[in-house]
Amino acid sequence: MASTLVKIDVHIIFHTKANQIEMRRSDIPHIHKYLGGIIKNLNSIPICIGGTSDHVHILCSLPKTMALSDFVRNIKAYSSRWIKTLDNHYKEFEWQTGYGAFSVSPSLLAKTVNYINGQEEHHKKKSFIDEYTAFLEAYNIRFDPDFLLDE
Repeated sequence: MASTLVKIDVHIIFHTKANQIEMRRSDIPHIHKYLGGIIKNLNSIPICIGGTSDHVHILCSLPKTMALSDFVRNIKAYSSRWIKTLDNHYKEFEWQTGYGAFSVSPSLLAKTVNYINGQEEHHKKKSFIDEYTAFLEAYNIRFDPDFLLDE
């Protein structure tokens, strides 16, 4: 085969570290836009970015030349460095160490986009931990509930 052709869509979820510093509602659109810029600079395609004041959902295509762990590490490192520069509120901002990443089939992209865009409404009824646990269970991922968030 003459060229490498890859399309792997992934739903990535990560949380702020130990609930120390939440993103202010007014800053969230700017943070999501910045995350999208990082994703583009890493040769990926951001499909949808959403979340609430304490966590982020990213739906994107995984770059064909980068491991998922390196991709997420770069997104989190570049964004947390930038967020700290916004103002004093974010001086100690950090993302949690871990993350969740879930494959998304082409037939479920629209449903996943709707889910991510509905985060504010969704979290009026369900906590982040309940949401995240449901993802892990749906994908049959074994986990220790005591270690889902950095404390």
